[in-house]
Amino acid sequence: MRDNIYWLLKYRLFCCFFCSWDLVSGQIRYSIPEELQLGAFVGNIAIDLGLDLKQLSARSLRVAPGRRKRNVDLNLAKGVLFVNERIDREQLCGPSTDCILPLNIVLENPLSLHQVEVEILDVNDNAPSFPKSQIRLEISENMAPGARFPLEAAHDPDIGTNSVQTYQLLPNEYFILDVQERGRIGDLPVLVLQRTLDRETTSTHDVTLLAEDGGLPVRSGEVQVIIRVKDVNDNLPVFSQAVYSVSMTESAPAGSLIIKLNATDLDDGPNGEITYTLSSHNTADVRELVAMNSQTGEIRLKGHLDFEQSKTFMINVQAIDNGPYAIPQHCDILLNVIDANDNAPEVSLTSMSSAVAENSPNGT
Repeated sequence: MRDNIYWLLKYRLFCCFFCSWDLVSGQIRYSIPEELQLGAFVGNIAIDLGLDLKQLSARSLRVAPGRRKRNVDLNLAKGVLFVNERIDREQLCGPSTDCILPLNIVLENPLSLHQVEVEILDVNDNAPSFPKSQIRLEISENMAPGARFPLEAAHDPDIGTNSVQTYQLLPNEYFILDVQERGRIGDLPVLVLQRTLDRETTSTHDVTLLAEDGGLPVRSGEVQVIIRVKDVNDNLPVFSQAVYSVSMTESAPAGSLIIKLNATDLDDGPNGEITYTLSSHNTADVRELVAMNSQTGEIRLKGHLDFEQSKTFMINVQAIDNGPYAIPQHCDILLNVIDANDNAPEVSLTSMSSAVAENSPNGT
């Protein structure tokens, strides 16, 4: 620790001294790719400085200490610079186009300072990735084709052609991809609706978005785009029959079930929830005779049937969903009343008187 502090202070004094007396030599530049193995060759500093290997130790050739971690160090015996620690360009320089490791090489007897730049070249060691593993969208089923839905862009910490270059959407029936160019901030993938959606046919769509870089080999990342189709009230309640025929004996007690209707509506939520009512087309007699359950569709007898008074009744029922702009649908129930043996026979006798003589012949 003390040695490091000593050399750091000495280096600063050297810099002040060199700048005052113009003892700083021209720069030497090397280029290496990132992620080289430890010990990998960077450059032959002895040859580039025009020094014999025997002079290196005598002139105390060394890399001046600095604030940064020393990713590149000096092999004094061979006079070469080598990779001392793992070099990750993205960690070292971020998205910057240029990534330079500055080194200062010090020589003594005579004293001189040589500036060395090690350029770190990007390699395609990162694949594009999206912020989330899934992108969720909600699209109404009445959305017109051509509607656009911007998606989150992929990110690749590599630079240049090694960064994100293209997007593609795996083939599907309803959506295509448009890529919006935004200059330096990168392209934006936009989902475009190609054909009309129908929630009743398919309520959810899963499509896959790919992002590819331009490196060798090409690396890619993907994200699942999950589209939930929002329902609109585009379906009407449907009865299985326009007319239902039911028979019931006239002796049936009040509360007896006449029929249970079950209309269907393919819409979702309130758009598919059905309310039943006796329509205004029913006569007063029918309204007094039967009761309708608005939720279950049950029609029950609340009055008394009398075959002798009426043998049939026509009941008209309305079904309407709970969505906006609902349109009611109707059906009829023909109720046939069956006679019951609820009346005793009636005998009517009519008497007449007439005089007959006692001597009247047979057959009179």
